[in-house]
Amino acid sequence: QVQLVESGGGLVQAGGSLRLSCAASGSIFSINAMGWYRQAPRKQRELVATITSAGSTSYADSVKGRFTISRDNAKNTLYLQMNSLKPEDTAVYYCNADIRRLGVLRSATYWGQGTPVTVSS
Repeated sequence: QVQLVESGGGLVQAGGSLRLSCAASGSIFSINAMGWYRQAPRKQRELVATITSAGSTSYADSVKGRFTISRDNAKNTLYLQMNSLKPEDTAVYYCNADIRRLGVLRSATYWGQGTPVTVSS
């Protein structure tokens, strides 16, 4: 019924840029907050950035000034523009969204399958 699909990951040189996308599809009534998380090998998944339905954003200190989160509500799509990439940014990036399904009052959290990002030095 509802799924999130990330795209745009890949291999990039340090200092380069990459743009991730996350498309939500299915029986959706509304999408509330959305966010990007990442998980490096042998590390816990961490929050990268969030954006509310109204467009308010927040970022992890490690990516402030380098990453920009945005969304296109008409397309139910989330984006993450990543600039000045560092090797420390290497991880699998996951899309997250709080979504109300059609005919369902209570919202639920959904996760994408992840898209890998590798930054070489």
